[in-house]
Amino acid sequence: MAAAGWYHRDISQVVAEGLLAKAGRDGSFLVRDSESVKGAYALCLLFQRHVYTYRILPDDEGLLSVQSIQGIQVKCFRTLPDLIGAYQHPNNGLVTPLLHPVHRARPDEDSDGEDARGWGHTVPCPGAPLSSRTHIPQQLHQRLQEQVHSSPASDFTGFMAEYLTHHVQLDLEALCHGHPQLRHLSTALATACRALHSEIDFTLAGLETLARVFDPPVSPRSPAREQGFLSSDPDLELLLNKISAVNHLLSSLEKKVLKSLQEMVTRHNLALPSVAVASPPAARPLAVQNFEVKVGKSQRAALTVDVESGTVTVTKRGSGSPEEVIPQDKILQLIKYQSVQSKARLVCARDNQKSLSRDFIFPSARKREAFCQLLQLMKMQHSNLDEPELISVYVGTWNMGSTPPPRSLASWLTSRGLGHTQDETTACIPHDIYVIGTQENSLGDREWVEFLCASLKTLMAIDYRVVALQCLWSIKIVVLVKPEHQRRISHVHTSSVKTGIANTLGNKGAVGVSFLFNGTSFGFVNCHLASGSEKTNRRNQNYSDILHSLALGDKRLWGFDLTLRFTHLFWFGDLNYRLDMDVQDILTHIVKKEFQALLAADQLTLEREKNKVFLRFSEGDISFPPTYRYERGTRDTYVWQKSKPTGMRINVPSWCDRILWKSHPETHVVCNSYGCTDDIVTSDHSPVFATFEVGVTSQFVPKEAPGSSPEALACIEWESIEVILKTSSRSKCYIEFHSYCLEEVQRSGENTFQNCDIPGFLKLGWSSKHLPVLNPILPDLEYLGDQHLLLSIKGVESCESYGECCLAVRSAIGSTAQQFETFLFHRGEETGSVRGWMRVRVPRGRCGTRERLYEWISFEEEDAEPAAEAPVPPKPPPQRLRSRPRSLPEPATGYTNPAYFIFEGVP
Repeated sequence: MAAAGWYHRDISQVVAEGLLAKAGRDGSFLVRDSESVKGAYALCLLFQRHVYTYRILPDDEGLLSVQSIQGIQVKCFRTLPDLIGAYQHPNNGLVTPLLHPVHRARPDEDSDGEDARGWGHTVPCPGAPLSSRTHIPQQLHQRLQEQVHSSPASDFTGFMAEYLTHHVQLDLEALCHGHPQLRHLSTALATACRALHSEIDFTLAGLETLARVFDPPVSPRSPAREQGFLSSDPDLELLLNKISAVNHLLSSLEKKVLKSLQEMVTRHNLALPSVAVASPPAARPLAVQNFEVKVGKSQRAALTVDVESGTVTVTKRGSGSPEEVIPQDKILQLIKYQSVQSKARLVCARDNQKSLSRDFIFPSARKREAFCQLLQLMKMQHSNLDEPELISVYVGTWNMGSTPPPRSLASWLTSRGLGHTQDETTACIPHDIYVIGTQENSLGDREWVEFLCASLKTLMAIDYRVVALQCLWSIKIVVLVKPEHQRRISHVHTSSVKTGIANTLGNKGAVGVSFLFNGTSFGFVNCHLASGSEKTNRRNQNYSDILHSLALGDKRLWGFDLTLRFTHLFWFGDLNYRLDMDVQDILTHIVKKEFQALLAADQLTLEREKNKVFLRFSEGDISFPPTYRYERGTRDTYVWQKSKPTGMRINVPSWCDRILWKSHPETHVVCNSYGCTDDIVTSDHSPVFATFEVGVTSQFVPKEAPGSSPEALACIEWESIEVILKTSSRSKCYIEFHSYCLEEVQRSGENTFQNCDIPGFLKLGWSSKHLPVLNPILPDLEYLGDQHLLLSIKGVESCESYGECCLAVRSAIGSTAQQFETFLFHRGEETGSVRGWMRVRVPRGRCGTRERLYEWISFEEEDAEPAAEAPVPPKPPPQRLRSRPRSLPEPATGYTNPAYFIFEGVP
């Protein structure tokens, strides 16, 4: 066998089935990495238009064997090619012999040298015979020669050519024997970079001399340390140490010089112009805010909101009426009108057991939102709760263009500029959590964090605490929280994924942070995807690689799609998706502020509509101009031409910088702002911000202590579950049920119904007898209303997931079973659909609940006039994120995916 082209590494089950379906011949096969067992493989085989999957497992000695072939004696093989060769013969227990290998498609290399999956795909499978590796050096050498034509030849190229000709074979042998150090490559790089030592030594010596000029007088430095850096030893680690030293000196030199000069000014009483930075303001109570409103048809009034005292005062203009002071505990409900965006209604309690409703029309929707936000803040401050139920989260992303930031980031950190921005009355209210993502950030890690903390202290008079910092080259994410929330943060995880050249360089990729805020899980991902208008597919692949490889959240949930592991997941960064439109047409639309016309050509919008990326994510309305590519120093001009060695490159103005989010169903999250700054001009990107109001849960404490009375159990019952999978498999399946409200993972029996008459789809069904009754650890209604179930549909033979979903327990609480339906996801792709009937039984005495702070604000669709006085009406349910997919019709009559209609009997 010349090469293991049939080994496809870590492609997903869906991709594997697609490749086999395209091959179309019985006996077509490929091998991929197993998703359920680390170090194992999955053999995928096509027979009679169905894909059969067999697990290949290693034993303790590393021998490989095919699992679960009934009636056939287990055969063990030392290498994967040996195993595949043996099963190319008949009567070995497979449904058909392995006849036609499906080879990897060689990806096209893009103009930046970033191929679709990297050089990793040219490496043969583990254990491949020597004959299958002999022409690998020739292939790599040929690729090097192709690169030389587009770049000037050099001694470095000569060193690399020698490595590829004589030494890459040795590294390849070592790799196949489990030694991934690539010792010969390190030696070649160290030799090739020898000339760089003298250049760095020269620069480093100059920087150290300048730094010593501004050092306070101390004893001379040890000459041995300096001599260590001036060594000509070609060791690669020494070179990296030198580069690190240069980086450290450059980043700290300005601060050192500034400190030295300030000390000289103080010592010699030198006068300076009065340009000193003002000291941070002392913490002070929130100022009283006034709003001019209209009451009724023409009556004007002033609303005064005093958050600290907890009152709203209504003063009618020119009527002679006395002021009306409304305490916060008398405000029963705040209703926002959907039909009139600037209108709100206050429902207030009165002493005679009747309520009074008052409608107010604000000058703008932004003013109404500011008023509502202040009332929400007032309710929170005056509640008697020990733990918060509502927090504010700030998310910012900025490609800094490898230049230092300006001295002030005030507009970015206070969400001021263009788009849906904060009103000036609420812009400086500090958020509970700040998450800052940057790309092409040239500052040192510590320097950047200190700069952010100092900026927030200047603006908010609060010393924010650092929860996490994660960096991948110049891609950074920083999470900061208020000091009082630090104890509420736990289970912090960080991770990074490289998606640059060969998926080994960190110039592109992602960094992520996850944590628990009391009982609510958060995930944050900051990424920098491939650049270039023509690289949409490459960006989609970057997203898939990040989704698959980012190790965040509870390890017990790593088998689930990343987007299902968190109550709230925020994904942002320089996504680099461009506008597919002529540049002059783009500029014309920007001048006219015709952003909807531009969004129709936005690659990210189009790819999301095709379900290629960010399935079921949300994004705020874009009402700000494209944030890239500006002329540095101004926001008045886009520079869309860029000269490169290969010619002139066109970079059309685009919304490269985006913020998206995805939350569990039946949770509370509201995007209060989404925009960009218009006064930070050091980069060719404008900083982007978004702020969110997020409902959170705390550790639930039951009113009755466990053991104080006979325990009555709550239970989650299933009447039936029906699943439709996009798969060519005929495998029997079972369902796994995961939840923090369960003591352990629960599992169903095998499906009792199966239909695979439609090619490419498998319909499965479970009756109630084959579905487990789930008993939550606590039976209280208030506790269960915040819980979610994660379901995973797994094959009996492969134990690999065909798709996962999330269900809210809240939606099934009641006296009768409730229907549910939602999509299944796996590795970022929609893989099917699930629907069924479930019921949550809560024992009597445990049905008590209370209104959440965020539930007293509701929405009114119709502008109906209320009666002047009426008994306190029941509150309409708060508007929540729908648990049903948007593409499904409101009447739950069937699936809207055209492929699913076949099973519903729709012609």
